[in-house]
Amino acid sequence: MGNLSAKYWEQRYVDKNTGWDVGEIVPQWKVYFDELAFHNKEKRILIPGAGLGHEAEYLHHIGFKKVHVLDWSTTAIDRFKERIPSFPVSHCHVGDFFTHKGTYDIIVEQTFFCAIDPQLRQEYVRTIDNLLGKDGIWVALLFNTQFEHDGPPFGGSMEQYLDLFKAIFKELIIEEEPASIDSRKGREVFMIGRK
Repeated sequence: MGNLSAKYWEQRYVDKNTGWDVGEIVPQWKVYFDELAFHNKEKRILIPGAGLGHEAEYLHHIGFKKVHVLDWSTTAIDRFKERIPSFPVSHCHVGDFFTHKGTYDIIVEQTFFCAIDPQLRQEYVRTIDNLLGKDGIWVALLFNTQFEHDGPPFGGSMEQYLDLFKAIFKELIIEEEPASIDSRKGREVFMIGRK
C-alpha cells in the first residue's frame, strides 16, 4: 500500500495535517442519525477510519450506547477519548479495518473509503460483508468525482459504487444530492446498502 500505512496516517494526525476533518459532524450525518435515533438507539455501530470521531461523538450525545470507533492512528483515538471522556474506552479500537473482528448492525462510512488504495476496494467490500450481521446496513457518504491528483482522497462514481457493492447488498439506495458541506456540494453521494 505504499505510503498509505498505519505509520503514514499516524504521522498525519501527529502533524495535525488532517484537511479532511471539518471539525464537526457534517449535515448529512445529523439528518440520518436523528432519524435513526427516532427508531432505535440499540444498534451496534462501527465507524471505521473514524479519525477524531465527530460522528461517534454526535451518536454518543444523542443516546447511542453501542458505537465503536476504529482507526489506525493511536493519536486520533487518544484525542477522541480525551475529548469525550464518557465514551466507553472498550469501544475505541486502534487497528487495521481489514483484520478487525466484530459483528455490527450498521457501518458508517465517512472519508475512510476514499482514503484507501483503490486496489483494496474489493477487499473493503468483503470486510464490510464479514462485519455486518444479518440485515446489517452500510451507510456511506462517498465522493462522486474523480480527482486530478494522486490520492488520497481517491474518487469514484455512482456506477462504480453500484457495481462494487451489488454483490453483497439486496438493496442499494443512492441519494445524489445529500446535505454536503459547501466545499463538497455536487461532489458527493449518500448510499445505503441493506443486506
